[in-house]
Order: sequence, then structure tokens, then C-alpha cells
Amino acid sequence: MKKASKIPISKIQRATKLVTTGAKVGVNYLKYYGNKITESEETAREKLNQDNAEDIYDSLKDLKGSPLKVAQMLSMEKSILPRAYVEKFSLAQFSVPPLSEALVLKTFKKSFGKFPSEIYDEFDVKAYNAASIGQVHKAKKDGKELAVKIQYPGVSDSIKSDLAMLKPFVIRMFNMKGKTSDEYFFEVQDKLLEETDYFLEVKQSQEIVDACSHIPNLAFPRYYKELSSKQIITMDWMNGIHLSEFTSTNTNQEKANAIGQALWDFYMFQIHNLKKVHADPHPGNFLISENGELIALDFGCMKIIPLDFYNPYFVLAKQETLDNEKLFVEKMFDLDILRKEDPAEEFEFFKSMFHEMLSIFTQPFHEEEFDFSDPVFFGKIAEFGERYSKNTELRSYNASRGSKHFIYMNRTFFGLYNLMFDLKAKGIKINNFKNL
Repeated sequence: MKKASKIPISKIQRATKLVTTGAKVGVNYLKYYGNKITESEETAREKLNQDNAEDIYDSLKDLKGSPLKVAQMLSMEKSILPRAYVEKFSLAQFSVPPLSEALVLKTFKKSFGKFPSEIYDEFDVKAYNAASIGQVHKAKKDGKELAVKIQYPGVSDSIKSDLAMLKPFVIRMFNMKGKTSDEYFFEVQDKLLEETDYFLEVKQSQEIVDACSHIPNLAFPRYYKELSSKQIITMDWMNGIHLSEFTSTNTNQEKANAIGQALWDFYMFQIHNLKKVHADPHPGNFLISENGELIALDFGCMKIIPLDFYNPYFVLAKQETLDNEKLFVEKMFDLDILRKEDPAEEFEFFKSMFHEMLSIFTQPFHEEEFDFSDPVFFGKIAEFGERYSKNTELRSYNASRGSKHFIYMNRTFFGLYNLMFDLKAKGIKINNFKNL
């Protein structure tokens, strides 16, 4: 994989990169209109999506930082984006061109005030893997194997300007209107700024380790505050394979079930007991050890769940709420999904749409045990998403609905469900966390 010897840092450099990408997308559309003359609409559209996904991702992987993080977030929305985008953008999880060795040393010296050789007994300047905000290197000190995460230069400083450039594209994609769109963007911006503060990540990581280490079949690295800085984190090196690699090769159903239960318990314990959750559940943040333990990594993105959101959010998950129209509408108002000023037709549309969505999505919470390998359940979710992504009536309404807290809570549950389905975990005890 080609290494990055420099990253566009200034606003002009980054804006130029995005404008150039926009021009490539424009050319792709011209090709699409030409292809429609000789090919079917479906074939032409598929080629367009593949070309656009390729060009957009190639640009974002050079920019790194928040644009690549947004791509990673979008790759988890499998029911919203065409498959070509999901497949390409998912590379942002753990397969990004790393920094060159020279740039690694320069970045380390600038951030820590010392070169790696002055701190560790051994340090491999070649990255082990690279993602959207930083890359990981192997090191050794005092006989311990360590993982050292280095943040890409300029990432934190460019977040606000990057999101300002990306905002029009995302608004058009999701048909967002009004002041709510600003609240959503500030929520994402604040979370991305937190993810670039590695002092904060070490603190959050230790809090999660202390609170969740009692959960069976779950393991964490130790974090070394004295070997960390605002752009560098040192932790234990954890041996294991990525969750996605495990799911693609595993044939042991019992092991998959045990890992799935640990994953589910980990998230339910955080949400219901801590009211704070690891809101970045993608395969690159989890390893599976040789003895079948789930290893959780990377706690830069933590979402605090306010009680005035938590309470109505989980009341809506109850079957009795879905069966009680008055209570259902009341909680929809509490969460700002429905509004008093909504025209009658728009009010009925969103009430019906969200009732159908929640009736499907909350099914696991209506059971003592749930089979996350059930293709019918996930097929319903996919069909719902595909149907409404093509709904012309929805496009005419303001899709900026719901509390800003939905962004990371929904991201957490969509990601968790996808991981559980990939594991094909069966017989998962839904309320097991209450016994931990």
C-alpha cells in the first residue's frame, strides 16, 4: 500500500482536493448519461455508484481526519447508501494508506517532544494498521509488547473547516432542513474533536476498563498515561484477529454465541448502568483472542446519554408503548420526532413510518432470548431502509427529525446489530446485563 509522505493541512489545500473530487464526480455523471443510451438504467447506475465511490474514497483517504471519519460512519448505514459506497467507505475502518516512516518520526517528535527511540526499547516505524484519525505501531518497553497510536498531523485543526465543506453534501443526501441540521453537525463536530483529544481517550478508556472488566469473555488493554500525549496513546499490544476476520472464517457456533453475548452485555451494561456508551461499534474496534475472548479497543468516541433522552427512548422500545397510540405519540413529541407545527399529512406520515421502523427494530427487546442470525429480522430492516430511501413523499418533507442524541445512539445500535448478525449469534439473553 502506498504511504503518505504528506497530508493536505491548510484550508485551501483541503478545499482544492474536495473541489477536484467534485469535478471527477461530474465527469462520472456525464458517463452515466451516455451509458443509459446503450445500457439499462440499473447497469448504468451501478457503474456510476462504483466510479463515484472510488473517486470520493480516494480523495478522502488522502485527506484523512474528519472526512474519512464521516465516510466510516456512512459505511455503517447499509440501508441508506448503495452497496458500492458501503464497500468502499468501510475500508476507512482499518485499511487506510499509512504515513511514511519519515512523517511518523516528525509527527512523534512534534507531539511528544521526543523520538520513539528515546522512549521505547523498540519501535517499529512501519504502521501495523491505519484508520481515519490515526495509525498503530508496535513497540516494546520493559519487556512489554505495546501498541502506539499516532494521530495524523493537522486532523484536529481541520475538523471544523472540513465539516463546513462536507455539510452541503450531507444535507442533500439526507434531505435535512432548518436549524436541526446545525444541531446535528455540532453534535458530530464535538464528538470528532473529542476523538482527537488522546488525553481524553485514555481517561475514558480507563473508566470503561474499570467499569466493565467484570463482564465474562471480555478483555481490554491497559493504557499508559505516562507514555501518552494529546496525539499519542500507548497501550498493551493485544493479540487477536479482527472481528470481521473471525466472522468470515468461524465454524464454531458455541464460540460465536459466547462472543455475541459478551458484546451484547458490554453495550447493554454501558447504556443502562453507565448512561454512557462506546458509540463506534465497527469491526476494526474489536479483536477476538485465541481463547475466544472479545477484546474491545478505541474509546475515543463515547456518548453520554442524558436521562431526558434515555427515558423516552427506551419507553418507545416497549411493546405496550407501540400498542398504545396516545403514549407512542407522547414519546415521539418528547424526542422531537413529531412536532406540534407539523401539517396533518406530514404528521401522519412520520408517525406511521417511525411506528413501523420501531416495531421492527425493537424486536430483540420484546424477547427473553434473541436469534441475531435470523435473516428474516435483518431482511425486514434492509427492506424498510430501501423502501424509504426511494420514497418520493419522504424527500418532500423535512427529514431533520429527532433529538441530536439520536445520531450516536442510532449509530451504536445499527453498528451493534450488524456485528451481532455478522457473528450469527444465537440464544442471546437480552437482559443478562442486569445480573452482572
